[in-house]
Amino acid sequence: MIPGPFRYRRAESLDEAIGLLAQLGTDAKVLSGGQSLIPMMKFRLAEPSYIVDINRVPGLDFIEERDGVLRIGALVRESALERSALVRARYPILHDTAEVIADPLVRNLATVGGNLAHGDPANDHPATMLALRAQVVARGPSGERVISIDDFFVDTFVTVLQPDEILTEIRIPAPPPRSGGAYLKFERKVGDYAIAAAAVFLALDEAGRIAQAGIGLTNLAYKPLRAVDAERVLIGQTPSEELFRQAAELAAQATDPVSDLRGPAEYKRAVARTMTLRALRRALERARASA
Repeated sequence: MIPGPFRYRRAESLDEAIGLLAQLGTDAKVLSGGQSLIPMMKFRLAEPSYIVDINRVPGLDFIEERDGVLRIGALVRESALERSALVRARYPILHDTAEVIADPLVRNLATVGGNLAHGDPANDHPATMLALRAQVVARGPSGERVISIDDFFVDTFVTVLQPDEILTEIRIPAPPPRSGGAYLKFERKVGDYAIAAAAVFLALDEAGRIAQAGIGLTNLAYKPLRAVDAERVLIGQTPSEELFRQAAELAAQATDPVSDLRGPAEYKRAVARTMTLRALRRALERARASA
């Protein structure tokens, strides 16, 4: 439970942090909240030679809605997301997600950006961002680039971020009228990683049919998973219990879980089916309430 030896560098600006990463190469890791990185270092699953601490970098701690987009800075703490009146009122699915991550002490330091950049399929925000069709903004020596969340996750603990790039911002389209989302997680005990979790976002048209659907799944494949077939079956349809059960079954079929201490694969698929169904129901309730 003791990390291996490493050197610590603290950046005072984004340019300095990017410069350090470019100089130190693939042996360096970025430290924001440390929720994921520090435990991995203690278990010697990660042994970086250098830690580049970005916690004092200014300009990365903001939650604002502007020009039809919610912008979340990379250093926004989970507790800030949880307490945000804007998030609670306009993006309850994000509030759902933040409040089930670990425990309050962890959430006081853990960051939204770090949760995504770590690339862990067991983390909670990736599924929610997939359901919301988020974009990730990254900065490196060549400048800034905007990445669709569908293209962001490559493999377990692997994203498209380059070793000298830093995730700086997450962008989420503002919700249209008659829309709602929900994130539901099933875990062994409070604060644990999910056995399975589902994030659902629904938008209805004026006739009450489903115009937009997003479904993301947590800890059910080698990388964060979007249930595309389940989304497709919902589009253009009038919500019903039968339709939601069909979508939940398709979501479960899209999973590829492994058997481990959290249960056998078939059990996890069954939990995924149930979490998706419940999240669909709650998202619909919120969508109708927002009309």
